[in-house]
Amino acid sequence: MERGEYGAPEKRRRRRCLILTVVAVLLLIVIIAIVLGLTLRKNTDTFKSTFTARCEKFEGYDCEKVWGAFEEAYVGRDPCKVPPGAYDPFIAAAPLKPACNRMMFWSKTKDVVHDFTEKKDCFITVEDTLMGNVLDGLTWCGKEGSSETFTTSCPGWTDCENNTVRSFWNRVSTAFADAACGDVSAMLNGSIDTPFHPKSPTASLESVSLDCERKLEHPQKTHTDTGANSTQKSSKP
Repeated sequence: MERGEYGAPEKRRRRRCLILTVVAVLLLIVIIAIVLGLTLRKNTDTFKSTFTARCEKFEGYDCEKVWGAFEEAYVGRDPCKVPPGAYDPFIAAAPLKPACNRMMFWSKTKDVVHDFTEKKDCFITVEDTLMGNVLDGLTWCGKEGSSETFTTSCPGWTDCENNTVRSFWNRVSTAFADAACGDVSAMLNGSIDTPFHPKSPTASLESVSLDCERKLEHPQKTHTDTGANSTQKSSKP
């Protein structure tokens, strides 16, 4: 038998092994893509389910319309290039109902103020309204070229100025202040050096939008495990 005749079967075996390896790698890639797609879809569905369930607790709103307006703001966009104004359609779809003399603003006192408003039903915070409640404590963003909602790998609050979540809360805070009427209250953290910090949303957005003559009426001080807190009142026509 010639020498070349011994090499032919060996070449065929190597070729088959190479083809099988390539097929196995491609199959693995497809499986990973399917698993990632299903996981992403599950996360998106869970996020939307949470949003919708919270929305449905409020009467008089079309929750599918509210969700659609919300998605418009960020889906398919760079998560660091979503300005507050992108949420205008969402604000329009979830208008605030008048709550004169009952609106409570807060800064660095989230747990305390919500514990207070739960016990004292005479005050509401932005998180007690539909537009604040549906996304309280959640993280989300979009990606360029994608129609999905992501709940991981999104930029943090300070990573970029116009990130998805930060722009949302800035816009919602402004809308909450715009809707204020009569006397409004603010609960601040009296245990820190600058309770009313000029760069906080309460000072830089909400108080500016109140468009009122700010006055202090005997600030209340409450002592909790986290320190002293003060409540201030201001009036808006």
